[in-house]
Amino acid sequence: MNRDAGARAILVAAMASGQGKTTVTAALARKLVRQGLRVRVFKCGPDFIDPMLLERASGAPVHTLDLWMVGLDECRRRLHDAARETDAILVEGVMGLYDGSPSAADLARAFDIPVLAVIDASAMAQTAGAVARGLRDYGPVALAGVVANRIASEGHANMVAASLRDIPLVGWLPRQDTPLPERHLGLVLPGEVDGLEDLLDRLADALHFNEQAWEALPLMSQSAAEWPDVPPLLQGRTIAIARDVAFCFLYPANLDVLQKMGARLRYFSPVADEAVPPDADAVFLPGGYPELHCAALANAGHWQASVRAAHAHGLPIVAECGGMMALVDGLTDKDGRRWPMAGLLPGEVLMQSRLAGLGAQAMPTPQGPLRGHTFHYSRLETTTPPQEHTVKTSTGTQGEAVFRIGSLTASYFHSYFPSNPPAAAALFGGGPA
Repeated sequence: MNRDAGARAILVAAMASGQGKTTVTAALARKLVRQGLRVRVFKCGPDFIDPMLLERASGAPVHTLDLWMVGLDECRRRLHDAARETDAILVEGVMGLYDGSPSAADLARAFDIPVLAVIDASAMAQTAGAVARGLRDYGPVALAGVVANRIASEGHANMVAASLRDIPLVGWLPRQDTPLPERHLGLVLPGEVDGLEDLLDRLADALHFNEQAWEALPLMSQSAAEWPDVPPLLQGRTIAIARDVAFCFLYPANLDVLQKMGARLRYFSPVADEAVPPDADAVFLPGGYPELHCAALANAGHWQASVRAAHAHGLPIVAECGGMMALVDGLTDKDGRRWPMAGLLPGEVLMQSRLAGLGAQAMPTPQGPLRGHTFHYSRLETTTPPQEHTVKTSTGTQGEAVFRIGSLTASYFHSYFPSNPPAAAALFGGGPA
């Protein structure tokens, strides 16, 4: 494959979730990397799990692109930086191509990114053409072609290709004996997939891909996009961040902006019963899957004692979703077993099969709104009154409760710190000198 002076970009989308967007994006990323190209993958919309897998497939951090949460200007800066530094840019869409406001289609149109439509053809043949034409014309979007997923045979692929008429079949992927497993609306954590590297290589090998169609894509704009200065509001402060299999929902951009504001980041593992580092000036407990590691967290005496001591000494503690779940009195898992947690927030968290919160929201702060989102399958039962609530972007109505107990700020809400660096700094005790 030729290596030009610039990057070609594509947005991988579909008619709905479950069509195979992540599988196709990961397979294509690994295929391009193995051909010697520098590849950068982005994820459209709030997500933590898919980016972890796409990072493994591409070998580079995966940042979020979202016209509301991230903002038009930051999206442009990230794309243009990638266009100067790499050969290929893949953006995985979210849900269906036109779902949400803003949608993946809105992002594609904002930056003139051609769309690659993934169609699950396992239960169709010629109807794939109708689906593809609908995806192209409804918006419309610039449709570069189709990748047909879960194809039964080469003959099946040929029927799909014939149905597309003036839309090229850029590639197809056969049905997989070992597909990427799913959890909730996303994938399981990459570290939980045995033989992930081999699986990614097999997907890349199995992907029939038209290299000429890729090379026919236009090169993306590389215009300079200046990043704004970030004030050193956290200069000299050390933030201890829980980071392990239970606390892994961390936007790379959140960590970047904390460091740009001068913070020193120290990581520790509650699951491994590691205490909050003694030199910490603040603590960040991000989301993740504490409900899958209840026994380890319940028996982590050093971790629990250290976070209670940090709270008693007035260290700012920011606990998001899974981080908050680890600080209640007890967590009842999906099997109905209750496990004692750290007990900083009076109340009980109960897992449930039904989705309890989903969508873009903003948290009001004295420094202005801090944008983010919510996504959780548990509910909190507490008599502690919330100090405030986030605001749902879609309706303007009340969103997630935000609890403040002493130096603790806890909520199901996941913040995107670059949307308001001064507000993020204030959560961790930083501010103007």
